[in-house]
Amino acid sequence: MRASSRSSFRSTPVAATREDAGTNPHARTRGLACGCRLLKKDPTSGVGGSPSLLLLFASFLRMGLTAFGGPAMVAYIRKRVVGQRQWLDPDAFHAGVALCQAVPGATAMQMAAYVGLKLRGVPGALCCYLGFGLPAFLFMLALSIAYSRASNLPAVISAFSGLQAVIVAVVANATVSFGRTALTHWKHGLIALVAAGLFGLRVNPALIVLLAALLGLLLNGRPPASLKAAHTGRMEPTARPLLFFLIVSGAAFTLLFLFSSELFQLAILMSKIDLLAFGGGFASVPLMFHEFVDVRAWMDAPTFLNGIVLGQFTPGPIVITATFVGYIVYGFWGALVATGAIFLPSFLILIGVAPWFDQLRTSPWFTRAIDGILCSFVGLLFSVTIGFALNVTWDWPHLALGAAAFAALFCKVDILWVVLAGTAISAFAF
Repeated sequence: MRASSRSSFRSTPVAATREDAGTNPHARTRGLACGCRLLKKDPTSGVGGSPSLLLLFASFLRMGLTAFGGPAMVAYIRKRVVGQRQWLDPDAFHAGVALCQAVPGATAMQMAAYVGLKLRGVPGALCCYLGFGLPAFLFMLALSIAYSRASNLPAVISAFSGLQAVIVAVVANATVSFGRTALTHWKHGLIALVAAGLFGLRVNPALIVLLAALLGLLLNGRPPASLKAAHTGRMEPTARPLLFFLIVSGAAFTLLFLFSSELFQLAILMSKIDLLAFGGGFASVPLMFHEFVDVRAWMDAPTFLNGIVLGQFTPGPIVITATFVGYIVYGFWGALVATGAIFLPSFLILIGVAPWFDQLRTSPWFTRAIDGILCSFVGLLFSVTIGFALNVTWDWPHLALGAAAFAALFCKVDILWVVLAGTAISAFAF
């Protein structure tokens, strides 16, 4: 499974498979500089050679415009990057999936950064990350502005009333899907139940995640196979560019602290949520609900639900709900700060961990702790599903719509079509 590699970050191509027929490896490109010396590169490229930074940004901007469907986004990236562009071989892509599932953050966003990291180092990671996430931010910002101006209209209230039942179904289905993957033993179920109970008692999710990691160390057996299936190859450390980003980020947080304590607090909260959101974007939902609804009451539960509703009309991960939260609380600058803070920590973790991931995942301590954390998010999502359901007025139309939405999602109907159908029904039935 391991692709042959040299002393550079990227590995050389493995023997071509049917999907990669016609792949022609090219020579190393020169190292790039971004305020400091970054990574040497050795492209795993197809016929088109190593893509430019502009091409990477444009390609992922295009993907970001059509990135609907939650977990299906990763498959869409694979189709474009491995099948059509032939920028990476399948083994390298699968190794990236394993890495992105083991670190916090939205998996699709992290995969975009990983592809750029493999192809053009840290500058490539930044271009892919920004390109893929920009459409989601702009769409969500526009919808948040429209919502703030029209949320009191009777027609809008009726439509969102029906769509809230759909979102309960969406989160319930995410809980089931998450549980199928994470809960493979009764011990995993025990961790999920403990997490659900503690979250219901309003215990800080950070403490729940730490406890779950500890329980994972104590209860879990052998490491999950998914973390041992692929190899990223030898990678050059990313310490210099990581230090550069940390300095810039520290300066930005310092400016926020000096000029706006409210925006600084928002940035800290979103960063903390991102640091704890293992297992994909849905893991951030209970964390945001806890911080902004339960603890600080910056918005009520129905408004937060409406934010998730709007997120289903935008491309990108569900974590883009942070843009809505930031706008509702502090306007445009709140949306900008919240969005940056919800993505920055996981991006830095990815580029920092990537060179050492092969060694890290061979540690049973690491894999068991991650396993426990992922189990805890099943419990957190279950608790949030209950919390959302309690904030919906359940009459027969709402029950029918929610049940139909859950059944459709369970049968793998694309989430965008489910939400669009729910919108049409809500407009006439509620």
